[in-house]
Amino acid sequence: MHQPIRILLQTTLLSTEEDDWTIARFSRLRNYLTTLTDAAGNPVCQVTTRDREPNANGDDPVLSTLDRDKFDQLWLFALDVGDGLSTNDCAGISHFHQQGGGILATRDHQDMGVSMCPLKSIGIFHYFHTKQPDPDPSRCCPDDVETQSILWPNYHSGRNGDYQTITPIVPVHNLLKNPESATGVITFFPAHPHEGGIGIPDDADHAQVIATSKSKITGREFNLVIAVERTRDREGNLLGRVVAQSTFHHLVDYNWDIATGCPSFVDEPPGNGMKQNPQALSDIQAYVKNVALWLAPA
Repeated sequence: MHQPIRILLQTTLLSTEEDDWTIARFSRLRNYLTTLTDAAGNPVCQVTTRDREPNANGDDPVLSTLDRDKFDQLWLFALDVGDGLSTNDCAGISHFHQQGGGILATRDHQDMGVSMCPLKSIGIFHYFHTKQPDPDPSRCCPDDVETQSILWPNYHSGRNGDYQTITPIVPVHNLLKNPESATGVITFFPAHPHEGGIGIPDDADHAQVIATSKSKITGREFNLVIAVERTRDREGNLLGRVVAQSTFHHLVDYNWDIATGCPSFVDEPPGNGMKQNPQALSDIQAYVKNVALWLAPA
């Protein structure tokens, strides 16, 4: 019997925070995943979307009990500034990962998503402002100087609604291939004025940076995507694959199509590059499909 890949799209924001980047603003991502079919016409993905709904103990009932019996993948949009995951939530996510569940983990600038730090095999690939900073001191400084209320890491890849030209690392990883493009390789990602920082610890030889970009302000190169292969932990568990991404804005509705709108606190002027260049949308959709297939448990 055909079994679709069961994907949980989950933010760390409360479901009551409507004027924010809640899961409702990832509808284009959800819809695209649900339209994917295999050669026989069967759906490739079964998608569940939700925000955080803590119980009386402060635990999210789904994340704190996350299990492979229910899902194959977790796409975690860590959009809080420190209170988005409880101790039990982190334990549930870690248990899921130890069972071989695939995880995409992304956040944004400064300390957004800092609640991921306790996730030792997942959060270690993310750099923040007040915790787990970039080990390169020269990078602990502002890159986006236009929005001065946002501190580092805040790499400026362009305006929301525009696209950035990415540099796939050779040999090109399967996550960055697009058979629908002229080159067969993904060239464009949605842009964002202040992306977060990601990197690889010295002892993580099972991980690799697969794509970089350049700041439109400083010209500095920064990491966009890290692909983490399956590896065994000290207890012998075969951990699932992980994708670490510099910003959730690569996947949110507003950055695919600014006509979908954004929270009221977003005041940077948008661009329209994604609308003018259809290949940019094709590339990010090809990437999404690749991620869903690559993260599928062994």
